[in-house]
Amino acid sequence: MSSTKAWNCSSVTTFILLGFADHPELQAPLFVTFLSIYLVTLAWNLVLIFLIRADTHLHTPMFFFLSNLSFIDICYSSAVAPKMLTDFFQERKTISFLGCAAQFFFFVGMGLTECFLLTAMAYDRYAAISSPLLYPAIMSPGLCARMVVGAYVGGFLSALVQTSSIFRLHFCSSNVINHFFCDLPPVLVLSCSDTFPSQVVNFLVVVTAGGTSFLILLISYTYIVAAVLKIRSAEGRRKAFSTCASHLTGVTLLFGTSLFTYLRPSSSYSLGRDKVVSVFYSLGIPVLNPLIYSLRNREIKDALGKVLEKKKAFS
Repeated sequence: MSSTKAWNCSSVTTFILLGFADHPELQAPLFVTFLSIYLVTLAWNLVLIFLIRADTHLHTPMFFFLSNLSFIDICYSSAVAPKMLTDFFQERKTISFLGCAAQFFFFVGMGLTECFLLTAMAYDRYAAISSPLLYPAIMSPGLCARMVVGAYVGGFLSALVQTSSIFRLHFCSSNVINHFFCDLPPVLVLSCSDTFPSQVVNFLVVVTAGGTSFLILLISYTYIVAAVLKIRSAEGRRKAFSTCASHLTGVTLLFGTSLFTYLRPSSSYSLGRDKVVSVFYSLGIPVLNPLIYSLRNREIKDALGKVLEKKKAFS
């Protein structure tokens, strides 16, 4: 009996990703769409990093954090997009067990790092609005660097806990992942082990990391609103709120989709619906972030205008 059980629960070494095989008529348009989104993500985030490094007027804490956000978005989407795009041309879309674990680790690690970085950016906005005269001293280069390093350490340590709790499970009944990458919900449903401990670990990590970040964000914006309301001129209040609008939009997009995906019991998963949500937070958010932060930012527009003017002068 034990030998039969061991045979039925033999270790899985390779997973098969179904991707979008349930819609074969959409393969070509989906490939073109996702490739376009990924290329725009790379191009626009790289442009932002270049502009911030090249223009000395942008060497401020806010743009330092924004350049790191662009780098994270590049890595975040690159954890999923290249494999997904190449799979459109593969008849058998396989990924090794270790490759699946690595993809999940880097994807979740970058996602949680972005959560922590957005929290640091909220504190930066609070310092800029509440103490404008002391702002350069409060947000020193050393503190900004420590905040970024802390975001990476916190993000990847949390991802390591989640990854180890999931990929130590036994996978035996099926190795077919009904998804286009190794995300938590579609991987968990394949396990023949008791997934409750892993779900508890996932819940605790998301609540600890996401909840702490959300609490700091809430406190920061409570103080920000209080500081803005003390500004007497309507124009001053409008400018203060506009500096936070982009950040609030980015926070809402990331936290909203992440909480929807990772804080539900496995019984409520709908893999067909979750594929659509996954496309949004894995490809949509990285391409939207640079647009959200740059289209509302005059300094970025001015820096881009200077680069274009120099190009025209040399052409």
